[in-house]
Amino acid sequence: MSAPIIEVSGLSKRYIIQHESRRAATLRDTLQQNAHQLWRRLRWGKRTEKEDFWALQDVSFSINQGEVVGIIGRNGAGKSTLLKCLSRITEPTRGRIALRGRVASLLEVGTGFHPELTGRENIYLNGSILGMTRFEIRQKFDEIVAFAEVEKFLDTPVKRYSSGMYVRLAFAVAAHLEPEILIIDEVLAVGDIQFQQKCLGKMQDVSRGQGRTVLFVSHNLGYVRQLCPRSILLDHGQISANGETPDVLKTFSMQAPRPRSPSKRLHTPRIIDIRVDDEAIKQGEIIISISFESPYLLKKPYGGITILNELGHPILGSDTNADPIRNPKPMQNGILRVCLKSPPLAPGSYRVNAWLGHDSQGSDDHWASACEFYFPGKRTRPSNFSTEMAGSMDIGGDWMQLLGRCPRI
Repeated sequence: MSAPIIEVSGLSKRYIIQHESRRAATLRDTLQQNAHQLWRRLRWGKRTEKEDFWALQDVSFSINQGEVVGIIGRNGAGKSTLLKCLSRITEPTRGRIALRGRVASLLEVGTGFHPELTGRENIYLNGSILGMTRFEIRQKFDEIVAFAEVEKFLDTPVKRYSSGMYVRLAFAVAAHLEPEILIIDEVLAVGDIQFQQKCLGKMQDVSRGQGRTVLFVSHNLGYVRQLCPRSILLDHGQISANGETPDVLKTFSMQAPRPRSPSKRLHTPRIIDIRVDDEAIKQGEIIISISFESPYLLKKPYGGITILNELGHPILGSDTNADPIRNPKPMQNGILRVCLKSPPLAPGSYRVNAWLGHDSQGSDDHWASACEFYFPGKRTRPSNFSTEMAGSMDIGGDWMQLLGRCPRI
């Protein structure tokens, strides 16, 4: 068996954060501040306070040739730092990275582009930075231009390009380089939907047709699910999950922040607790209760809920505007309760978002992923049933078998 094309062992990256004192507003304040700092250094030997920040901690994984792997996680999880280490832009603090192939990376808009040069000149410049020879660039030039859709602007300085044109041209160069490893960060979000789909198709061709390896970072989980059979989830610089994409996405959705205590809002209405009635679920109904309190009387309390599936997608919801409260009364403290009778949900785990407001507005308090429950559904499904493929709604269907062909329209 051949060795993995990417092998990462114990990778860690540390940054040093300096905490400086408040910036002075005048020359007098600056002189006083500098004198004070000099006195502290002479007397106590203290310098500017520093803090270690570990963007990556003991990250280890391997990727085989031809795999397409998604890297997901929340902002600040360490995704971009990992890709910069793999692209050899940033030196890791410790750990080992083995790359068995040529790497092309697209991490930032305009990487390798000179703003004063034209698009034509930057194709050669960017290609050279990514490791292409002049002969390779000439062979691929027409394909790069056609893919980027910038024929009319080839002789225009790229400083006049929009961010979308930047990305189109940069991706076209990186994709047509035909590297063994292609690393793509979130920059595709700048392009339009048509170009994003075009890029996804190109990455699929690169991986499946040519056996190239692709690492893809995106906050668009739909794209990750479409492109990547395998994903890695980063959380605070560490690997939280590594495996098949549907399983990793479920883990990611369960990491949504949950309120552990009531909101600290003192001057607006706030949610105190949210409960799902377990007994009602056994009867095929969903009853959700939102306990709240307010510093003043609410003439018309307003509340709402959204039910999300295992992937964090909203499935159904209700609020007191669409479904008005029966016999509403002014309240300062109390419970808003909603009953969903015979909801058409497939068996699976679900989460509840809830919000609270007054006078038909829900801006006072909001709890995301406030609670979780399992709904058994109306009927038993096969053991291999997956809401990933069949969806979270179970409305049933009446199938029949007929002879003949469908008439042409």
